[in-house]
Amino acid sequence: MSTLSTALQTAIDGRWAHIREEARSELEPARFAPPAAELTLDEYRARVAAQLQLLAQTGHPARGLSKDLGGQGEYGASVTAFEMLGHADLSLMVKAGVHWGLFGGAVASLGTTRHHTAYLPAILSAELPGCFAMTETGHGSDVQSLGTTATYDPDTDELVVDTPTPAARKDYIGGAARDGRMAAVFAQLVTGGESHGVHCVLVPIRDEDGEPLPGVTIGDCGAKAGLAGVDNGRLSFDHVRVPRTNLLNRYGDIDEHGVYTSPIENPTKRFFTMLGTLVRGRVSVAGGAGAATRTALTLAITYAGHRRQFAPPGGAEEVLLLDYRAHQRKLLPALATSYALMFAQNDLVSRMHDVACAGDAADQRDQRELEARAAGIKAVATAHATVTIQTCREACGGAGYLAVNRLPQLKADTDVFTTFEGDNTVLLQLVAKGLLTDYRDTFGDMDTLEMVRFGARQVAGSVIERTAARGLVERLVAAAPGRDAEEAVADRGWQCALFEDRERHLLETLARRLRRATAPGADAFAVFNEAQDHLVAAARAHVDRVVLEAFVAGIDACEDLAAKALLEKVCDLYALSTVEAHKGWYLEHTRITPARSKQVTATVNALCAELRPHAQDLVDAFGIPVEWLGTELLP
Repeated sequence: MSTLSTALQTAIDGRWAHIREEARSELEPARFAPPAAELTLDEYRARVAAQLQLLAQTGHPARGLSKDLGGQGEYGASVTAFEMLGHADLSLMVKAGVHWGLFGGAVASLGTTRHHTAYLPAILSAELPGCFAMTETGHGSDVQSLGTTATYDPDTDELVVDTPTPAARKDYIGGAARDGRMAAVFAQLVTGGESHGVHCVLVPIRDEDGEPLPGVTIGDCGAKAGLAGVDNGRLSFDHVRVPRTNLLNRYGDIDEHGVYTSPIENPTKRFFTMLGTLVRGRVSVAGGAGAATRTALTLAITYAGHRRQFAPPGGAEEVLLLDYRAHQRKLLPALATSYALMFAQNDLVSRMHDVACAGDAADQRDQRELEARAAGIKAVATAHATVTIQTCREACGGAGYLAVNRLPQLKADTDVFTTFEGDNTVLLQLVAKGLLTDYRDTFGDMDTLEMVRFGARQVAGSVIERTAARGLVERLVAAAPGRDAEEAVADRGWQCALFEDRERHLLETLARRLRRATAPGADAFAVFNEAQDHLVAAARAHVDRVVLEAFVAGIDACEDLAAKALLEKVCDLYALSTVEAHKGWYLEHTRITPARSKQVTATVNALCAELRPHAQDLVDAFGIPVEWLGTELLP
C-alpha cells in the first residue's frame, strides 16, 4: 500500500479505525474468507453456523451490550466490526446480525432484568441460537398490522401465541430453518379481549435435539437468490403456550391479574418507541452494503487497471480499460459516492454510539434524528450497492460473471438489502417522519386541516437536521461565488448551496401540496397518497445533502495534506455527478442554465481524468485483505 493510500485509509477508517485493523488481522482468511469451493445449501449453512461459534469465542459480540448487561458498551465498535464482515462473507454477516443484533438486541432493548439474566449470557456465547420473527407472509413493512396474536390466559398465567391465518405466518426468518432454538416473536398482545398493539414475546421453537416443539410448525424457505449460508425459514404457531414472563416488558407489561400497564400511554408512540430501539439493525445493514460495494469496486478498478483491450490507431499496445473515459464514467463516480457514503456511515455510527451510551437520558430529538438518518442512509447505501455491483460486474465483462471472481455472489447477496430491514421506498418516507403510515388510521381523530398542518410540520422538522459540518457548510455557502460565476462549479459552497436549494424547494412545495387537502370535500388521504413520489424525492434530496456534508466534515478532519487534496477532488466528483444525475430538476427549476449544465458534465469528465492515476490508491485505501477478495481478477 502506498503512503497516499495509507493516509486515505486513516481518513476513512474513522473513529473505530482500530476495530477495522483488528478485523483485518484477526479474522483469519482460512476461517472467515468467502468459500473457495461451491458448497451445497446444507454445507454452506453448516459452515456459517460453525463460523458463528468461532465469532462467539472472540468476545466481539459483547461489545454491543452495555456494561450493566455483561457487555462492554462499545456500540460503535460492535457495528464497525459487523461492517467488516461484509468484506468477508455476507452470509456470516447476516447470520451474526440476526442472532446478536436482532434477536439479542430485542432481548436487551425490549426486555428487563429477568430476561437479561436468563438469556443474554447464552445469547452472547451463541449457546442459544435465536431468530427475529417479525415479518409475516401478509405483512412486511406494515408492522402495526401483524396478524400473529399473543393472548393472555389468566387461568394458567400464560401467553397463548397463535397464527390465526396463513397471512400471519412468520416468513423469511433468518435462523429459523436450521439453527434457531428461540424466536423473538412480534405479535398483537391481547388481554381480556382488548388488544394493546404489537409487542415482542420469547417463544422456544426447538428442543435440545433440534426438533420443533409442540404447536410450532417450521418450514424452510429453501434456496434464495443469495445468502445461501443463512437458513431462512417460516414459523407458524398453533396456540403455543409460554409463561407470561416471556413477554419482553420494558414498554408494556401484564401483571399476574392480567392487568396491562405501560410507561407510554399513547399506543402509536409506544409502538414507534419499541421499533426505535432496534435502529442498530438499519445502521448495520447500511454498513454491510457499503463494505460489499467497496469490495466490488476494488475488484473492478484493479482489473481495469491491468486489463487491456483494443489498440489505438497506429499504436501497437492495447489500451487499459481504465484509460477509456466511458469506463472511468462507469466506475469513478460510483467510487466517489462510496467514499461519501463511508464518511456518512462513520458519522451515523458515531451518532448511534453516543445516543446508545446516553441510554434513557438521550435527548429525544437526537433519537429521532438518529432514526431518520439511519433510515435514509440505509436506503441510499443499499440502492447504491445494487446499482454499483451490477456496474462492476459489467465492467469486468465475462470475468465478472465467473463465480470465482465474487461479483455474482456480491450481487446476489446484497440484492435483498434494498428490502431487508425496511423497504427503501418506505424508509425514504420515514425520513419525513412517518407520513407513509396509514394516514387515516393514525390521524383519524384529527380534522383535515389539523392533519395536514401536523404532516407539514413533521416533514419540515425532520429534514432540517444538524450535521457535523453544518457550521463549516454555512460559511462555505456564504463565501460561494455567484450562480453565474465561471468558477462556481468547482466551488464547494456553490455545490452545497445547490444541494440545499433542491431539498428546501422540494419540502416547501410538498407542504403546499398537502395543504390542498383543506379544500372543502377534499379526500385528505388521496391528496397525501398522490404526493408520495414528491415525499420520496424530498427525502432523497435530504439524504444527498446529509451525505455531502459528512464528506465535507471528513475532509476537514483529514490531517495529511496530500490525502486531503485528493479527497477534495473525490468530493467534487461526488457532488457534481449527483447534480448531473438530477440536472433535469435543476434545469426545470432554473437553478442552473443549459450552459452551466454542460459545464457540470464537462467537469465530471475532467475529474474522472484527474482521478484516474489515483484510482488504485483510492481502492487500496479500503484496506480489504487480499485473501478476503478471493478472486482471479487481481494481477
